[in-house]
Amino acid sequence: MNLNLGVRAHDFKKLDNIETIAQKAAEKKFSAIQLALAKSLPSLNSELGALSPGMANYITKVLNKHNIDVAVLGCYINPVHPDENKRRKALDRFKEHIRFARDFNCSIVGTETGSLNADLSFNPENHGEQTFTEIVKSISELVEEAEKFGVIVGVEAVTKYTIHTPQRMKRLLDAVASNNLQVIFDPANLIDINNYKNQDQIIMEALDLLEDRIVIVHAKDFIVSNNSIKMVPVGKGLLNYKLLLKEIKQRKPFINVLLENTKEDFMDESIHFLNTIYESV
Repeated sequence: MNLNLGVRAHDFKKLDNIETIAQKAAEKKFSAIQLALAKSLPSLNSELGALSPGMANYITKVLNKHNIDVAVLGCYINPVHPDENKRRKALDRFKEHIRFARDFNCSIVGTETGSLNADLSFNPENHGEQTFTEIVKSISELVEEAEKFGVIVGVEAVTKYTIHTPQRMKRLLDAVASNNLQVIFDPANLIDINNYKNQDQIIMEALDLLEDRIVIVHAKDFIVSNNSIKMVPVGKGLLNYKLLLKEIKQRKPFINVLLENTKEDFMDESIHFLNTIYESV
């Protein structure tokens, strides 16, 4: 059984051309990409109101010519933005991605859960109950739209943001109570300077709590530098990939595993690293 590997499109060099992205992904033998339009194709207008079936069909045809799928349509917004007008615009932009996701032959639109700080830096209140109420409200609105179009809202936990632990993610799933809400699992995002020595426990807790709702796995790595966590390319850090891939292989066969924070110069090495471990577990 092969590992079903993909990559974030904007981690390639020389972006802004979908043909180039498709060729590069195919050369690396990736089967899928995570496509964040604004980051991967910056000269293409993807602001609110610009998406259309024609745009989506054009991009999809180019990718399919190289046997590349869009695993996730990335629309990473701040759903608890302190400015109500900016929050509304962000939610409406995400909902537009939901409406056209199927034209990209994609069922998942992905986001993280944001911060009370407009610059997305950590705010202690991100982890409070009032902010949890706000994120439930925003995600519920997105999921309501997703239900109309048969699309999944994929939510990713990050230690500094509103949803920051497996337990809090489970609370969100329970509070929204819709199968159109699913999980993008990035174990490195659950690691901080206070818990990195317990990473095995965190990985297992996340899988045990969220297994049936995980639809995508993100793969990146981390090191400890200057008493803080720094993200690095896959295979260059401390993440226990042997444990992670062993569990993924058993629990979620053929799930898309997408490289993150792994620029093009490191991709070949990271691909070899992951495939070697996957074959051995």
